[in-house]
Amino acid sequence: MEFIKPGTYFDFMKYRAPVMAVLGLMALLSLVSLVYPGPNYGIDFAGGTEVQLAFRGDVSSGEVRKALEDAGYARPDVISVEGKANEYIIRVREVSSLPEEQIEQIRAKTEAALGDTVLREMKVSPGGDKITLRVSGPVHEQQLQEALEAGGAHVRSINALTGSRDPRYEAHLVGVADELMEQLQERFGERAPEGALRVEWVGPKAGEQLRDAAIQSLLYAIAFIMLYVAFRFDLRFAPGGVIAMLHDALITLGIYVLLQKEVNLTTVAALLTIMGYSINDTIVVFDRIRENMVRVRDKSLRELINISTSQMLSRTMVTSLTTLLSVSAFFLLGTGVIKDIAFALGIGIIIGTLSSIFIAAPITELMDRRLFNRARG
Repeated sequence: MEFIKPGTYFDFMKYRAPVMAVLGLMALLSLVSLVYPGPNYGIDFAGGTEVQLAFRGDVSSGEVRKALEDAGYARPDVISVEGKANEYIIRVREVSSLPEEQIEQIRAKTEAALGDTVLREMKVSPGGDKITLRVSGPVHEQQLQEALEAGGAHVRSINALTGSRDPRYEAHLVGVADELMEQLQERFGERAPEGALRVEWVGPKAGEQLRDAAIQSLLYAIAFIMLYVAFRFDLRFAPGGVIAMLHDALITLGIYVLLQKEVNLTTVAALLTIMGYSINDTIVVFDRIRENMVRVRDKSLRELINISTSQMLSRTMVTSLTTLLSVSAFFLLGTGVIKDIAFALGIGIIIGTLSSIFIAAPITELMDRRLFNRARG
């Protein structure tokens, strides 16, 4: 399929300055948005608890949010599940129902209650819903439960564990999700959900580690792609390709932040996909420029960029429109995570197509004119 007749010539480089200014301004605004208002990190990066609930009666998301705020949860997220009436995903920043002070109080009360039986170890799970205790001698489970509750823990059940030289016990507590359910049942009565359909949590430390790992993955991708382009073509092509790729990822992330969409591991996967699409599109243009540098020796690099980009324009349009149509179907018909990743990919495809023409190629021409021509002279 040919959208553009063969032999058609467009002077893209003539309009590079205004287009680069607009794209540069968008990138700058995206950079500022990372500071203010700042990313809306999901529980993958910020830590927190996510609960999916199905209410038995008609309840709006506003009512659920108000109930949670009245119960003391700061800035809870309540997201309706598309296609399912009265079903919501609730995210709160709390991970453990046991603050550090209370954990120490539980430890002290337990040691005092056990008496001659020495408490060798006490571990609280990162989600705050389980306490594992190791003692020097057998303890009655009722005695252990009373000791934990004296410290303020809400114990649901206690089980003795086997397979260890010292007696070990595991106390299951009422966690954040359970407390949240109790609050909603008190508030909505018969309309309240019977139980949680799904519960997930990520501790703050784990969230921070995931965030650092995501940043490292992006940096590694940038470094290796830059090396690939430098060896695949030559050094003058690498900066343009990498800057265009970074530009696409930055603008996509900036739009996410400005719309206060949740930034999580899915977003990182989308950004890596966008970077791959962007550099692939750029390399196709670069490859045609390099071919024409051998075929047409009496033209400047600026003219070669115009010729090459005009020759590849039909291919670029077909590829971009086909991919965009596929992504649009996922965005319109998909739900939840699929819709979010499709939204990011749609932005990346549009911006990536523009950056290959108006960012990568002009920067390559600038590098050649300012550095390589001077070196040859």
